[in-house]
Amino acid sequence: MTLRSTNNTLGYHLVAFLVVAIWGSTFVFTKMLLQVGLSPAQIFTLRFIIAYVLLVAVPPKLGGDGNQSKRKWFADSWHDELLMALLGVTGGSLYFLTENAAMLYTTATNTSLIVCSSPLFAMLLIAMFYRQSEPLSRQKVTGSLVACAGMAVVVLNGHFVLHLSPVGDMLAFGACLCWAVYSLLMKAVAWRYSTLFITRKVFFYGLVTIIPYYVIVPEDRWIFTSSILQFFHLPVLLNLLFLGVVASMLCFFLWNWVIRKLGAVVATNWVYFNPITTIIFAWWLLNEQITPWFLLGTLCILLGMYLCDKIK
Repeated sequence: MTLRSTNNTLGYHLVAFLVVAIWGSTFVFTKMLLQVGLSPAQIFTLRFIIAYVLLVAVPPKLGGDGNQSKRKWFADSWHDELLMALLGVTGGSLYFLTENAAMLYTTATNTSLIVCSSPLFAMLLIAMFYRQSEPLSRQKVTGSLVACAGMAVVVLNGHFVLHLSPVGDMLAFGACLCWAVYSLLMKAVAWRYSTLFITRKVFFYGLVTIIPYYVIVPEDRWIFTSSILQFFHLPVLLNLLFLGVVASMLCFFLWNWVIRKLGAVVATNWVYFNPITTIIFAWWLLNEQITPWFLLGTLCILLGMYLCDKIK
């Protein structure tokens, strides 16, 4: 492997880390929006609307989205269009609903531990469907298990007590599988369509497939449930813009691009870093302590990711 290719790979890893770091910080901004009366589904809908509108505004020539005068709206076949819809479900509506709903029935520790194990399941799914190009090697399995163990050490933080809740844990596991399937589907389309096109379709179908939820839960249908004036409060507006522009539009675009560059397995392993960035933000903003367990878990994650990405 040449020095140039090594530098390029490091750049892709840096982008993946920044995306996960931003996603790890979103709990602060989401919590504030929950406190002003928005539900998890409404927050998801608003941030995806903002992201989709901005992506539609991007000129076609900047995204490799067909020719310079005509925007590409549909995939090349109905089969591929169905894949785009599934991406919108697994990376959008169903993922966010199951993850947020899990928090109502189980602890944050359980939810984080289960959802952040998605790279392990993504590796297994991809190896199952792509046996020739993505075979399971001993080194890859070992690296993923070490990284997963490190993530568990970080999340549990020395307190090895789990509060079992069948409903909440199953919902969290559903979110985990959603993200694993999203990684699998991205591998199928990443090389045939532009990153801009795929990301725009994810937001579109995420919004379309959230509609049945509002039919089932009528109290959430009207997003402006309390007062439209609350959205003109600067903190609320800034939080919505951060979640829609940065955490959704920019981060999903960069994440899909990184999957294309690093491969689905290697890129998805960065999800193990999500609880690390959350703890770092808690240390920075809330003065929470960094424990030896955190340092040990971080080292395990780094070692596991190195083993998964190492080229012999």
